Amino acid sequence: MDKVDYQILEILKSNGRERASEISKEVHLTVSTVIERIRKLEQTGVIKGYTVITDDPQVGNDVTVVIEISLEHPKYEDAFIESINSHPNIISCYYLTGEFDYMLKITCRSSQHLEEIHRWIKDQPGVRKTRTHYVLRTVKNIYTSLPEEDTLQDKRK
Repeated sequence: MDKVDYQILEILKSNGRERASEISKEVHLTVSTVIERIRKLEQTGVIKGYTVITDDPQVGNDVTVVIEISLEHPKYEDAFIESINSHPNIISCYYLTGEFDYMLKITCRSSQHLEEIHRWIKDQPGVRKTRTHYVLRTVKNIYTSLPEEDTLQDKRK
């Protein structure tokens, strides 16, 4: 990847539906070259997909929480991960170091709905302990970070 690939990614990060013709103007390449570069970024797995980002309250998810989870033993990890991946309200799952093994981000309709999800999580085999944090306000929520310009130059040396 070179500087132009990162510029293309930065544009697509802001608007995944940006037209190749508009991107080509910003990066000073032909439309066909931009399309070719995007295809290569997709084929190599740098771009994993495109998605819609919704406003949670507008689609009915008024509650956002982060739940830390500790498992009794690593033997439960595979089944736990499979269960977590099957639940539509669990939108992120991170494997951690420290006191807790996993951190889940959950969006749901209400406190009652959260209680149902929390009970479901606690019923998963091997779940030993949970700690729930209500999100009062989202301050920043981006899905990708790209290296800054000076980091790119260091990487190319």
